[in-house]
Amino acid sequence: MTATALAPRPRKKVVRKRRRKPNPHLAWAKRLERTRPGVVRFTLDGLAELYGHHAWLRRWDPTSELVLTILTQNSADVNAEHAFQELRKAYPSGLPIERHNPGPGWGGVGLPDGSPPDWAAVDAAPLEELIEVIRPGGLPNQKAKGIKAALRAIQEARGDYSLEFLGDLSALEARAWLTNINGIGVKTASVVLLFSFGMPLMPVDRHVERVAYRVGILPKKATAEEAHDYFLAMLAPDEMLEAHVNLIRHGRLVCHARKPNHLACPLRDRCRFVDPKAP
Repeated sequence: MTATALAPRPRKKVVRKRRRKPNPHLAWAKRLERTRPGVVRFTLDGLAELYGHHAWLRRWDPTSELVLTILTQNSADVNAEHAFQELRKAYPSGLPIERHNPGPGWGGVGLPDGSPPDWAAVDAAPLEELIEVIRPGGLPNQKAKGIKAALRAIQEARGDYSLEFLGDLSALEARAWLTNINGIGVKTASVVLLFSFGMPLMPVDRHVERVAYRVGILPKKATAEEAHDYFLAMLAPDEMLEAHVNLIRHGRLVCHARKPNHLACPLRDRCRFVDPKAP
């Protein structure tokens, strides 16, 4: 017998697969259904009885939607409308006239029919000039920088200012593309994609967040950004638009920050803000 035959065979290295970390958003949705059965459905149905059902209708082109959404940040929607109108006047494009279909979730009066601004002219405008143009919208310094940064990023990536290509991506791919632009957060991206393309995303603003926290369908420690993905785990794709619109309306009309009108609220029987032990 040779020495080679006597030598022990090398042991195969066992590669252990790493266990995937549990998805906290799915885990929360399952826990919620286990501990408070049907509370999400109860919330959606209660709000639909009060505010109705809503079918998706394209609000308008996604670049206009993006800029208008930037203008709404920390400002009333009606002020954002004034600022967008000033953009139209200062930088006319001569493009075909568009109709703004704001829908019931919008807090302004809706913009009159008109062409979108010349985005190349907005991009090329001196910063100080743009600040003065959008001043009616509030926080003009911050928003002018954000608008110019977004337009520049789109132009550099695509060669023009159109975001229509996002309609060919999945919802999460499109959201990731937009949030890769410095200054564009998950809420802004979700608004653009939901209202311009009908993508199944759930924008979470302060009204949505407040109502959801109070009822108890969001974890207490969830950040505003994390809330978007908790909703994606809790809701079916065709529930996103209606949930967003009705939660916003409820936050504006009934579930006020300081003095919520509990008597007018269809959710009070299962609201943890009314009763911390609500089922």
